[in-house]
Amino acid sequence: MTFVRIDGVPHHVVVAGSGPPVLLSAGLGMAWFDWDEVAALLAPHRTVVRFDRPGHGLSGPAAAPPTASGEAHRIAAVLDAVGVSGPVTVVGHSIAGFHAEAYARLHPSRTAALVLVDSSVEPEARVGVSARVVSARVAGAVLAGVGMPAALGPFLRRATVRLSRTGGPDPAPPALIRRCYRTSRVWRGLLLENARYRPVAAELLHLRDHFPLPPVPVTVLAGGAGGRSWLTCQRALADVLGGALEVAEGAGHLVMLDDAGRVAETILEAAVSPTPPLP
Repeated sequence: MTFVRIDGVPHHVVVAGSGPPVLLSAGLGMAWFDWDEVAALLAPHRTVVRFDRPGHGLSGPAAAPPTASGEAHRIAAVLDAVGVSGPVTVVGHSIAGFHAEAYARLHPSRTAALVLVDSSVEPEARVGVSARVVSARVAGAVLAGVGMPAALGPFLRRATVRLSRTGGPDPAPPALIRRCYRTSRVWRGLLLENARYRPVAAELLHLRDHFPLPPVPVTVLAGGAGGRSWLTCQRALADVLGGALEVAEGAGHLVMLDDAGRVAETILEAAVSPTPPLP
């Protein structure tokens, strides 16, 4: 566990294992520890890099609203900070799927493979009004002022995770949940990133028109419990990216919690070099 400063913001980064590098980026409001089981399965075969975006996990507060290109460059800066310069398998879950795809388009020479885990999909996104960012900042200040994070933050985290998966309750250690989700920093970061969801999606569509994906393996891994319409969206995403669709049957949106083994296998299979099967 270490902290690196990027654009003035302390970023929490965890690196483990050895071998070709893999970067794992979690979805909205999630933290590095949500990849724990996947990272443990990958570490014997890969150098696994996990980090918290600003306002998430243990990283410092967000200094500016996120953008697709900004998050792509953030991934590159994190890799630079931990000494990873070669091509990496970049993995994005949910909204971080936008960031992972943007990284592959803007840093093609540093991309070995792209894996999107139940990624967000917005094929017709349009840039929203900036008032949403102002509203998010005001809401964050109000929630902090009335003490919501300290009083209800851990409960809301656990409830959200329980509703987003099919395999049971939140497996994260209670001490870590309290450490992160009792702070207004995390809830402000979540609200800000959510407010910028559609502008980031719209920017990604622009990047698709101007920056082609490198000729690397692309895999979209969808949670099967999302239903037929969601799987149709995930298949359309795979088709747009020229990639393969895989389905983790029975898994909810938090696929890495419901079926860590399937996520790890998908990541290993996406890599260029051969890898022994998981035990």
